[in-house]
Amino acid sequence: MKIVVTGLIATYPLGGVSWDYIAYVAGFARLGHEVFYLEDTGNWFYDPRAQTFTDDVTYNVNYLLDAMRYAGVDLGDRWSVRSPDGVYHGASEAAVARFCQDADLLLNVSGACWLREAYRGARRTAYLDSDPCYSQAKLMAVERGTASEDVVYSVGLIRAHDCFFTFAENIARPSCRIPDCGLIWQTTRQPIVLDHWPVRFDAAAEAFTTVMSWKTDVTLPAIDGVTYGGKDVEFRKFLDLPQHTPAVIEVAVAGDAPVDDLRRRGWRVVDPRAKSGTMAAYRDYLAHSRGEWSVAKNAYVASRSGWFSTRTAAYLALGKPAVVQDTGFSAIYPTGAGLFAFSTMDEAVAALATINADYRKHCNAARALAEQEFVSDRVLTRLLANAGLG
Repeated sequence: MKIVVTGLIATYPLGGVSWDYIAYVAGFARLGHEVFYLEDTGNWFYDPRAQTFTDDVTYNVNYLLDAMRYAGVDLGDRWSVRSPDGVYHGASEAAVARFCQDADLLLNVSGACWLREAYRGARRTAYLDSDPCYSQAKLMAVERGTASEDVVYSVGLIRAHDCFFTFAENIARPSCRIPDCGLIWQTTRQPIVLDHWPVRFDAAAEAFTTVMSWKTDVTLPAIDGVTYGGKDVEFRKFLDLPQHTPAVIEVAVAGDAPVDDLRRRGWRVVDPRAKSGTMAAYRDYLAHSRGEWSVAKNAYVASRSGWFSTRTAAYLALGKPAVVQDTGFSAIYPTGAGLFAFSTMDEAVAALATINADYRKHCNAARALAEQEFVSDRVLTRLLANAGLG
């Protein structure tokens, strides 16, 4: 098949972001499909060197090409990045349009790409909601007549797709507070290319870690009168965790986090730019960890979405046990070996102790779970089938 994958690799040239989107490109290529990578957000690009946004995309385009090479992906001339001034870097607008019109699938990952007329015409045009609650809050606002002009336009682009996928794996369950807004949502999950995440066992690895942003959302999602928050809301419930466990816990946290307070309470806090600025640094940081401990955004937790972290799937693939806040995913994924869900301080403390009591066992279980639940061949084959292309 001919498949167009969209993403944010050039727009946000950071290690974790790159791995997220490259997994779709590499995963479809492994299945023998002809993949085209397209990036067009209509916005300026982030320059991590200056830590600001810019309309000069030279660094970002070079980063994209380096990232594909680092991941072993050879697209030839099947890639294009549209800069804010309308210039196409890589394939021309006409070449992009030809590929899109001949494609079997355009997969708009994270809804990151403007669905311009030139990009339409594939047999199936799929919207992939990797950030559940946020998309549906926009859809609901338009339904209720409370949306801004920007949100109305954004929702128009969402509804221009002809099939819809979401990481909210609980969306059809009564416990989930995220509405379907009249759309038929197929559930999916992050694909993991196992070759990108080789097992790294180290019994002496010291710290449970995570990479996170303290607070990222300028506009918080609101549904049925409830406004949901970010990670900072959930993290505050566990501020004293290091005082209740002998386990070492380290966070590579970006944003306006209370770093001094965290350190006083026993957290190890490190610079996220050093740990996740590149794909190599990000993978090395995860690989040298004892495992992961992390909360999730309040929007995922309080809505009982069933969302599961792409980052956590990578830890598991590396053979690193994970202790992560339950978003409702414990009803879907096997927990208790390699993967632990927690909702309370006591549950988090107990999970860390259980892992340390038989570390080898839980490392093996982590990898086995990744192979069972996230391997890209299985995830993407199912996605194609659910898109009507199987």
